[in-house]
Amino acid sequence: MTQREDRRGVTVASESWPIAGSFAISRGSKTAAEVVVVTLREENDHGAAIGRGECVPYGRYGETIAGVTAQIEALRPALEQGMDRMALQAALPAGAARNAVDCALWDLAAKQMGRSAAELAGLSPLQAVTTAYTLSLGNAEAMAEAARAQAHRPLLKLKLTGPGDLDRVRAVHANAPQARLIIDANEAWTPAIFAELAPRLAPLGVEMIEQPLPADADAALADLDRPIAVCADESCHDRASLPALVGKYDAVNIKLDKTGGLTEALALAESARAQGFALMVGCMVATSLAMAPALLVAQGARWVDVDGPLLLARDREPGLRYEGSLVHPAPPELWG
Repeated sequence: MTQREDRRGVTVASESWPIAGSFAISRGSKTAAEVVVVTLREENDHGAAIGRGECVPYGRYGETIAGVTAQIEALRPALEQGMDRMALQAALPAGAARNAVDCALWDLAAKQMGRSAAELAGLSPLQAVTTAYTLSLGNAEAMAEAARAQAHRPLLKLKLTGPGDLDRVRAVHANAPQARLIIDANEAWTPAIFAELAPRLAPLGVEMIEQPLPADADAALADLDRPIAVCADESCHDRASLPALVGKYDAVNIKLDKTGGLTEALALAESARAQGFALMVGCMVATSLAMAPALLVAQGARWVDVDGPLLLARDREPGLRYEGSLVHPAPPELWG
């Protein structure tokens, strides 16, 4: 790909990162994380500065590698002429393409100014956070085995699908009895399944249910008892999503690939808190480059799920430093 040096060079590349084994949710399984990386290289009086951002196109929202790449390429002239983050918000909708560019712009600004992205965002120095570790969807026996292997972790996230889910949760709790549990049905439940299972989950260590019903059929949640917190994922993309969530959800899952980058994610977090929602910060399966900016939003979140690199066969070098489930802020060589 040709890179212009007159003002700002723009590189857009797709990459495939093998998953350790496979990763399954209610909508299917995959064996690799397919990502798009944007690299911005800009000359200034002190030399060249480079900023990077990574996104994961998600088929659930009609995104593909080719489509996201085309969205970014359409912005090439504006980016080369110095497009900033505010102009970007108007140029692209929330989604994976805007995320990669937005995060690259944050990283570029941090490198140029010699300050951390957290400082540029007006945040205190970042602290390490505890991430959930996700157990891929399987039968109860397979998930029990996975739970035994990860029983030392303080927070486990279970991918569920509907039939047999209570047996799956029981098996995980029996084999990781000290772990706090959050469960994610990825829109696979019905109101009847929710009404049957929700009251039975708290004694099994479950403290939150993520997106139990389809996003276009979640109105039923307003009429159902919620004995434990219910978190919107597919139903929450950016600040415009919040009014429709009131009365149905107790928390929102903020993912940069949904918000279209760190800029909107920080604004969504502030607005959601002000409206009384608890915060979860989540991720797609991706490398440390995608997780690093999410750690700015994760400060103070009730639940953090940035375990993508832990699910890969290998990660970037340098990557984030994980000590068990404790993930440390990114080194500047990685991002921000």
